[in-house]
Amino acid sequence: SVLTENKIGLVHKIVIIFTRRKLNIESLNTSESEVANVYRYTIVVNTTRSVVEKLVKQINKQIDVLGAFVYRDEEIHYQEVALYKISSSSLRSGHKMETLIRNNGARILVIEDDYLIIEKTGHKHETTELFEKLQPFGVLEFVRSGRISISQSRRHISTYLKELEAAPTSPG
Repeated sequence: SVLTENKIGLVHKIVIIFTRRKLNIESLNTSESEVANVYRYTIVVNTTRSVVEKLVKQINKQIDVLGAFVYRDEEIHYQEVALYKISSSSLRSGHKMETLIRNNGARILVIEDDYLIIEKTGHKHETTELFEKLQPFGVLEFVRSGRISISQSRRHISTYLKELEAAPTSPG
């Protein structure tokens, strides 16, 4: 998780840090946080803890980065959103499609003449599982968001930022 100011080119600078180390980013999401003008990047990588800690040190050196933090899955609450575009002909299967959607905690967002769009929020394995179950009905398109997450830490961003402001700055 990275807290930043909203500056042009910052995503590029952060991605370069991963590229130099030949690390693939599995998921990247950026969004506003609860603090005005502070943005949160959620970056998912599969590597060792020591490599991630080195990445975090490099990310923290970027001028517009307010803080970068390492979390394991068990230290956060996280979700992804998936959208499935299915042929409307699948509705002819009647209750079977409706039951499948309901039993998987999904919902229909849009019904058009030739397609419907289903939304599912959950972990990657859950959205993938629904994708596989929908395959026989004719999946026309499938998209999944990057992970969004909130840490289980009790510390608030606003408290962290106040601590940053109060900390003495090192001479440049």
